[in-house]
Amino acid sequence: MAVSPPSRLALRGDLLDFTAAPVWGDTSSSAVRFRPDHWLLIDGGRITGAQPATEPLDPSWQAVDHRGRLILPGFIDTHVHSPQLDVIASHGTALLDWLDTYTFPAERRYADPAEAEAGAARFLDALIAHGTTSAVVFATVHKVSADTLFAAGEARGMRLITGKVLMDRHAPDGLRDDVDQAERDCTDLIARWHGHGRLSYAVTVRFAPTSTPEQLAMAGRLCATHPGVYMQTHVAENQDEVRWVAELFPEARSYLDVYARAGLLNARGVFAHGIWLDDADRAALHAAGAQIAHSPSSNLFLGSGLFDWRAAEAAGVAVSVASDVGGGTSLSIPRNLADAYKVQAMRGERLSAWTALHASTRGAAHALGLGHEIGSLDAGATADVCVWDWATGAVAERRHSMATALHEQVFAWMTLADDRNLAAAYIAGVPRFQRAPAPC
Repeated sequence: MAVSPPSRLALRGDLLDFTAAPVWGDTSSSAVRFRPDHWLLIDGGRITGAQPATEPLDPSWQAVDHRGRLILPGFIDTHVHSPQLDVIASHGTALLDWLDTYTFPAERRYADPAEAEAGAARFLDALIAHGTTSAVVFATVHKVSADTLFAAGEARGMRLITGKVLMDRHAPDGLRDDVDQAERDCTDLIARWHGHGRLSYAVTVRFAPTSTPEQLAMAGRLCATHPGVYMQTHVAENQDEVRWVAELFPEARSYLDVYARAGLLNARGVFAHGIWLDDADRAALHAAGAQIAHSPSSNLFLGSGLFDWRAAEAAGVAVSVASDVGGGTSLSIPRNLADAYKVQAMRGERLSAWTALHASTRGAAHALGLGHEIGSLDAGATADVCVWDWATGAVAERRHSMATALHEQVFAWMTLADDRNLAAAYIAGVPRFQRAPAPC
């Protein structure tokens, strides 16, 4: 249920966020704002400022002492599937077979309202317990799956972007819609939920092969008719998929061009993966102001390919970071950032902790047009804030004790941390996760 934020809450810890985008490879970036041992001041669910812990704190503040811990903006996961917790860590297939073998059977269960409601609660609680406070989420083809997910997001006060999946072909029975009914369902969901509190609707095309040209055109009309809605889909994840799209849409120059022709390439577009794009595609994404939701854990697990982050950056395309569970193997954004480093290392690049963390906080927020609200510890931002142990376990503790420069400390944290490091998560100033105390 909705809970009012406490007034005048002060959190003590090491505050870390960004004031701008770091330059690739710069480990001493001036864009990093690090304020060790400070109070973060929150009033009515919004950040009002910060002050050094050495300065007296007005007794009207409710003080929560997390000294010695890292305080970050809540992570923003820009591509994740709510029903796929059931199939995370499933063995042995590439993308297209994986969908048929694991994903579609799991999603079919969400036609049941009770299953959809329970699944939405389970999924969002798991996100928060991993330090993610905002997300761009795929529901299923069933209207009830989006309805229950919106309701669960509202109850938790989350910044949530989601929508009913569109699929009218190349999917099994129980997972196909039709153009007219899908349009009615989306229109109803937009009227009920879009702009309601912290909720936004995303016109959600599964991927081009599972929508007819008529349905893609309908999705484009929805985007044009309802300014401010988002659009989310997959693009160029897997080479077999790219070849299939070329067969289905021979008139299109590329996979991305299929969406452009349907009116789906726009500034509110979130395109997951984007591994097998070319320079013309990247130029089109930049011109439209759309973003790529890089999903490194999923790309490695399914063997999809190695995303060229530098090429996207050079083209001016915004890159955010996503877990893509269940293709991805963890909802933990730090785990996914560690995988992102490995992907870039395989390409001969070195991803800094600053570029990685920015892409999952302030950078993602700006790409979504929400930089005024989430992704930073700026005064005026909504207090979506997470508190982390710098190190958990003997190995990480030793590594942290040996690190000297700030980037070395943060990179070690990013590489070794997971949900066990999370001490607390606040959404709009309301504590939504508190780690249970260790047993005596």
